[in-house]
Amino acid sequence: MGESTVESGHSGTRDEITRRARAELGFSRWWQVVAAAVMMGLVSPYQYVWSSIQSPLASALDISPEAIGLVFTLFVVFQSGSQFPVGWYRDRHGPRRLTFLAGLLAGGGYLGLSVATAVWQLYLFYTLGAIGVGIVYTVAVNTALKWFPDRRGLTTGVGTMAFAGGSALVVPYVRANATAGGYDAVLQNLGLLIGVGILVGAAVLRDPPNDWLDGVDVDGDNGQAETSETDTTETTETAVQPATRQYEWREMVTTWQFWLMYGMFVGVSAAGLMLTAQIVTFADALELNAVTATASATVLPVAGGIGRLVVGDLSDRIDRERAMATSFVLCGVGVVGTVVFARAGRALPFVGAVVVATFFWSPQYTLFPSVVGDYYGREHSSANYALLYSGKMWGGVFGGAVVGWFVGITSWTATFLLGGGLAILAGLGALALRPPE
Repeated sequence: MGESTVESGHSGTRDEITRRARAELGFSRWWQVVAAAVMMGLVSPYQYVWSSIQSPLASALDISPEAIGLVFTLFVVFQSGSQFPVGWYRDRHGPRRLTFLAGLLAGGGYLGLSVATAVWQLYLFYTLGAIGVGIVYTVAVNTALKWFPDRRGLTTGVGTMAFAGGSALVVPYVRANATAGGYDAVLQNLGLLIGVGILVGAAVLRDPPNDWLDGVDVDGDNGQAETSETDTTETTETAVQPATRQYEWREMVTTWQFWLMYGMFVGVSAAGLMLTAQIVTFADALELNAVTATASATVLPVAGGIGRLVVGDLSDRIDRERAMATSFVLCGVGVVGTVVFARAGRALPFVGAVVVATFFWSPQYTLFPSVVGDYYGREHSSANYALLYSGKMWGGVFGGAVVGWFVGITSWTATFLLGGGLAILAGLGALALRPPE
């Protein structure tokens, strides 16, 4: 088969998908990704700005560090755990009602925080907000999977990049105004912005009908068309059955590939969330200066956002399993590098290691949903990826409670080396992946 024939078939398939999407929507399918990405950026402060508001909250309400530390753990658990039932419902009823609810929860969560007077109220409102974030996350990621089976890596990268990097736009405002006496106005403004923005997005989002790509083979090879010299026209324009079976979640969990990916997801999440939650404390513990600690925290969302987009797009062009293996191993190397450079007292290389670790950790949120779509089909992708995403809960437990315990019985050095090792193991596990038969 000649290269020009493959390119012709691939282009023809993409053109056909684009034409059908426009016929369904009445406008470009890229607006679905834009709406999803904007909503992801709006809810990102829940994960990435918490470190900037927890101290003013603790001071104003006289809450101990241990008590307020539970807030972020609850966020990870409920943001991750909500996604499977959300995905199941969305696959059957579409995204609009769910997204409307997410606007009320995520916007209302910050508004509730602004008037909270006790720690249990912080737990309640941040948990409600976390569920809203979980709804937005699974709706946004799977909007890309449903409308872009031909560009899974790139489009999921756009949405997850917005989640990682969107908070960078509000961090300066939050840090300048989130004092013990002024944090309530910051939270109210963010809550209104989040709520209104998501409600507008809910009016834009919709799902394609399940049969909209009948006759187009988009599931055969990383979402790319499969053609031959004798059937190029038939593949792109006539009835061809999808090469990938449309698995429901009950069928998916019977495959060994799912459980290997689940273990990989937990391992990489553990390393990445440990870095996100503990990098400032780690830098302080190893006696790096405050400027280094602040710089490390600042580059985290930026490096993560860029990594999701770059590696996600790359995975559309090369073997996706190879992209996972390379990315996760380099994440582990970066985490190990933070230990090496922190112990040596080398500030700039330390920040560089943080960038490397985060750049190659963050693409897990692009690569895994893309592989789920590749392996198990697009029809039930919301529920299927949400079930895999629940592994983030265990990664969050490691990044918070387990790290605290392990540091207590060993050291920060040993704990970060363990996190790096988990990421490297996840990368090696990717080498064994192949589509279910």
